[in-house]
Amino acid sequence: MWVRGAPLIGATAAWGMYLAAASIPARCDMKFWFEEAYSLLLKARPTAVNLKWALDLMLNTLQASSDPDEAKLTAMRMAKEITEADVRTNAAIGEHGYGLLKEMYERLRRPINILTHCNAGWLATVDWGTATAPIYKAAAAGIPLHVWVDETRPRNQGAALTAWELQQMDIPHTLVVDNAGGRLMQEGKVDVLITGTDRVDNNGNVCNKIGTYLKALAAADNNIPFFVALPSSTIDWRISDGLKDIPVEYRDEAEVLTVAGSWKEQSIEVSIAPQGTRAANPAFDITPAKYVTGFITEAGICEASRKGLLQLFPDRHRLIQD
Repeated sequence: MWVRGAPLIGATAAWGMYLAAASIPARCDMKFWFEEAYSLLLKARPTAVNLKWALDLMLNTLQASSDPDEAKLTAMRMAKEITEADVRTNAAIGEHGYGLLKEMYERLRRPINILTHCNAGWLATVDWGTATAPIYKAAAAGIPLHVWVDETRPRNQGAALTAWELQQMDIPHTLVVDNAGGRLMQEGKVDVLITGTDRVDNNGNVCNKIGTYLKALAAADNNIPFFVALPSSTIDWRISDGLKDIPVEYRDEAEVLTVAGSWKEQSIEVSIAPQGTRAANPAFDITPAKYVTGFITEAGICEASRKGLLQLFPDRHRLIQD
């Protein structure tokens, strides 16, 4: 896995289509060439809907090109637009989420404790991140906060990526094992749960990194708000039942049976299970909308429901197919 994070996957796919446009063979059927590139890229990461969103934009635009030179220029322009739009979108998510954290701080009058899962930071987007954007905006405004970082097995994106990001930004944080979140909530050490998402259906059900569902259940049991930060490109308006219709990627069982790390400045991989052990490795789970307090988007904050989403994005009603 070289690229991860739904928004970054989308932006990278756009540049993949640019590379296809920049390498059109002589006497080639351009329509066929771009459709082949589209199909190849679409298979790379099936769960993140931003991939299809970006590829659809690129393909629909490129099919109107009349010659290879025009296609190359068009592809570069479109890829740049998608990349730059991601930065603006995530900054807007940060502003709306900052308002949420500011209100929470003014009410509590103490540092805010935030729990996050996986990595939805600037390593998963072009910049700012989604779940981390409100944190960065709030910290920059002087709001005291602390972040509990789930390690996020089996690839440890929380430990390896989110903790590193927060360290670079000088934001207080503590790494915890994935199963510690519920206990922290019971002890009153979590004020809000914020995650990103790889796909949200038109009823507000959330597909995100495996383990999110269990965090949402624990948050609901402890009356802790759970907000999901996402760009509108992550909403799949075509589907209404994420549990049934979102393809969940199952990854190599080796990720579960081993752990990667460093030793004396060398990368190493260590087996953690008896030889011959089999493992299942679903990369994502689906959290029902009823466990989500709200969505933080570039257009504002809404309840996790079709009604809430359409209040922010009324023009998308035409895309709903049920």
